[in-house]
Amino acid sequence: MDVGDVLLQKGTLTDKHLESARRRQARLNIPLHQAIVDLNYASEEETYRALASVNHLDFTDPVTLELDKAVLQSVPVKVVLHYRLIPLHNEPGVVTVACSEIPPLNEQGNLRLLLAKRIKFVIATPSSVHAVIKKHYGLGADTIQQLRQDRTLRQSQQEVVFDLKAADPGSNVEASITDFVDQILLEALRLDATDIHFEPYPQTVRLRYRVDGILQEIPVPSDLRQVYDYIVSRVKVMAGLNIAERRLPHDGRIATKTGTEEYALRVSIIPTKHGEAICLRILGRQSLFLDLSQLGMDSEQQTAIEKLTKLSQGMVLLTGPTGSGKTTTLYAALAHANDVGRKIITIENPVEYQLEGVMQIQTHEEIGLTFSSGLRSVLRHDPDVVLIGEIRDSETAEIAIRAAQTGHLVFSTLHTNDSISAITRLIEMGIEPFLIGSSLVCSIAQRLARRVCRHCRQPDTEIDSVVREEMAQTIGIAPGEVRAWHGAGCVECGHNGYRGRIALYELFLMNDTICDLLNKEVTTSQLRKTAMQFGWHPLRAFGWSKIQNGFISIAEHQRLTLRVSDFAQTPQPR
Repeated sequence: MDVGDVLLQKGTLTDKHLESARRRQARLNIPLHQAIVDLNYASEEETYRALASVNHLDFTDPVTLELDKAVLQSVPVKVVLHYRLIPLHNEPGVVTVACSEIPPLNEQGNLRLLLAKRIKFVIATPSSVHAVIKKHYGLGADTIQQLRQDRTLRQSQQEVVFDLKAADPGSNVEASITDFVDQILLEALRLDATDIHFEPYPQTVRLRYRVDGILQEIPVPSDLRQVYDYIVSRVKVMAGLNIAERRLPHDGRIATKTGTEEYALRVSIIPTKHGEAICLRILGRQSLFLDLSQLGMDSEQQTAIEKLTKLSQGMVLLTGPTGSGKTTTLYAALAHANDVGRKIITIENPVEYQLEGVMQIQTHEEIGLTFSSGLRSVLRHDPDVVLIGEIRDSETAEIAIRAAQTGHLVFSTLHTNDSISAITRLIEMGIEPFLIGSSLVCSIAQRLARRVCRHCRQPDTEIDSVVREEMAQTIGIAPGEVRAWHGAGCVECGHNGYRGRIALYELFLMNDTICDLLNKEVTTSQLRKTAMQFGWHPLRAFGWSKIQNGFISIAEHQRLTLRVSDFAQTPQPR
């Protein structure tokens, strides 16, 4: 029996799945277990447990083990990084190592000679092996190890100096720096990170990725501080920036690709006391969902937005903080509105994603192409649908409102906390209330919540009584029927209990009653109270149903929607 037969016998795979995996195996000349994982027919843990069973080996998850530092140091770093293995136990005459792929017999012989011991193999998933190597040796440890061995890295009494000019003509020092930066970018893409942060300190450099909206610290080699200035220079060269200027902030853009996927990096560099800090925003991922059905909306919300995209005129606003997925939703709406009979033009800063059949304009404020000036030109180009990246000032807001009244369907974003606050924000910008009432069709508030990992999802048995009552009342069920889930942590989610994100939406639709209320003194609470009479519900209410269905956890919901007014009042001193 092979891995496929074992998984088929357990009921994890169907005959159709196994046949498809075997075809992929033959076509790409890869192991069957890799083909199964690539096709997502089984989790990594299930697949590699089956691989261990077939080879009569033990399976382990090294991430959950407390590894002895002495054991880790018993195997040279070069061996660990080359063979991608983790030393687990070091006993007289034998060393136990975990790896995802057992080396060929001739390589096993080389390993025995290198370590002067017999080797006992146990199977682990590639993700867990990668995570442990990154944790204990640091991301890009093999590259830094190579640089340490290069004689151009020399120690003086005061500081460590990395001298590129002293490198031999045949040295790979510069190539090593390039490889290290590439490894950091590839790791960010592997984790589906949206931002990469380099933060220099006197003795260390901190590397953090923003994954699912939360910053995660990534272990790096302890020697990284010694070569950090050259990493900054490499990023500047890639972005076409001045490497000699270290006193001023820099902004740039890097266009690159990995395999067949093209993407862009928006570069921001600021000078700090201990060196230049770098922030890279990853844009233009081709894996962007452009289908409204995949964004996490309720069926009623999806139907409403689909109808909005078919309107001939009016303004639709998306609100929410930076990083809440507003652009993704806008592009999904544009993709639904895109047909041969309509002309669509966007004006953005930056153009984050390419849409076939849509004319996209990048603003350049340094030459006078701003949202407001560009929008005037766009309206003379006979569009049916216009996307404005962001309404930042009263001039842009006024032109957008006029466009919505003169036969154009306008989509844009606005920074407010909820959907109803968009009205008061526009009034604060100086827009006349009657113009808002006649042009604004819908305002949508959005947040991105981390999904509970489906592989390690467990029922939450400790639901707070106040939360239980609010959930029951909002959803319309008995308190005893309230259900919640949380992630226990597993290999698939990196042991944090979350994997991927899902959007929460709050829709506010304009009507005549609300139009009659609009004036310069109207308050958000007045608008909210009236909207509730017509079926409007706050974002927090939609989150409870996502919890009941097992998509998000209570902790994640509270993180996104808890209001200051929900905090317990501090008692007054007597």
